[in-house]
Amino acid sequence: MRVAVLGGLGLQGRAALADLARSESVKEVICADRVTAEASHQIESFSSRDKIRFAKIDASSKASLLNVLREDVDAAIDLLPVSLMPNAFEAAIKAKVSIVSTNYFHNAVQIGERAKSAGIAVMPECGLDPGIDLIIFGHAVREFDTLQILNSYCGGFPEEKASNNPLRYKISWNWDMVLTSQKRESVFIKGGKRFTIPAEKQHDNEMIHQISFPGLGNLEAIPNGDAAFYADLLGVAGSIQETGRYSLRWPGWCAFWRPVKALGFLGDEPVEGLDCEVTPHQFLSKLLAPQIQYRDDEKDIVAMYNVFEGRKDGRQKWMKSSVMIERDLNTGLLAMSIGVGYTASIVAQMMGSGQITRKGLLNPAIDVPYEAFMSALSRRGVMLKEEIGYKDR
Repeated sequence: MRVAVLGGLGLQGRAALADLARSESVKEVICADRVTAEASHQIESFSSRDKIRFAKIDASSKASLLNVLREDVDAAIDLLPVSLMPNAFEAAIKAKVSIVSTNYFHNAVQIGERAKSAGIAVMPECGLDPGIDLIIFGHAVREFDTLQILNSYCGGFPEEKASNNPLRYKISWNWDMVLTSQKRESVFIKGGKRFTIPAEKQHDNEMIHQISFPGLGNLEAIPNGDAAFYADLLGVAGSIQETGRYSLRWPGWCAFWRPVKALGFLGDEPVEGLDCEVTPHQFLSKLLAPQIQYRDDEKDIVAMYNVFEGRKDGRQKWMKSSVMIERDLNTGLLAMSIGVGYTASIVAQMMGSGQITRKGLLNPAIDVPYEAFMSALSRRGVMLKEEIGYKDR
């Protein structure tokens, strides 16, 4: 099998490269990026790095991406910036190569129809969150006759000893996207009714709370994302009484961002009176990024927690699942990169090998085989812990 990784030299891309290179079924990995002469130094710690071949691309050019995907590729992984995802999908359709992406991609009916006509699969939302969580969702729905509660929590943050700045946060994925996510509305269902938390209230609303995560203690849960969309996708919107998506951080995250946001530090309009055009968002991004980087001896942590409740065989059933990932200091791969990159690698290999056969626009919640995926993840050292119980009648 030959797999192309578009954006293979980014944080998540390196994890996908490492996983693909050590897979026995993968004969060659094409790392497609803005490759420099020093690119090979970024994979020196990887086993089987001789399988990796570098290809220089201009991801803003569909033709450049198409040239890579036409090199007898069995599957591809898109880890390019979200703005370039349409280029990757267009190139995949023209090359007739199934592709996995880790980005959100709603309302894509036309892409799905074109992918199906081309005889390929397009699988967005297939990383950590969204990704692993959605695969767990699909499994959970099958474990209940009627699902009533679905709450999802996920976040990445430093280990305790590395939480040494006022944010208690360091960068483990695209920092600009982290800031952008602070300006995203959230859609929830509570009491069977949908409601929206506007972006300006994200860090100041009644839905903010804390959860106790095994092995870590209390974490702050902040509304972030469209939970109602997934209730619709899973076909359980009619029975769901409560569902929400939350980001997890060390306590204090909202206390920091509430006044910062209120004072306009995440604004997108240029600040008047300066000698150049710069927005508060741009300024804050550039100011903070150098101050919140991980040292080589520091670990990041990914924590995922999902809560389900409903009816099964006439009884009230609950199910909780948790996943925790830590940075691999031997390879330098961050926990966030492992969660995203390994997932994309596993699913791309499932596509390339024919384990996933459906064509068109796919979603991890519906189309990734749960048992096979979790088995593959556990072989890579990422374990799911699951608890199941019943309440009294």
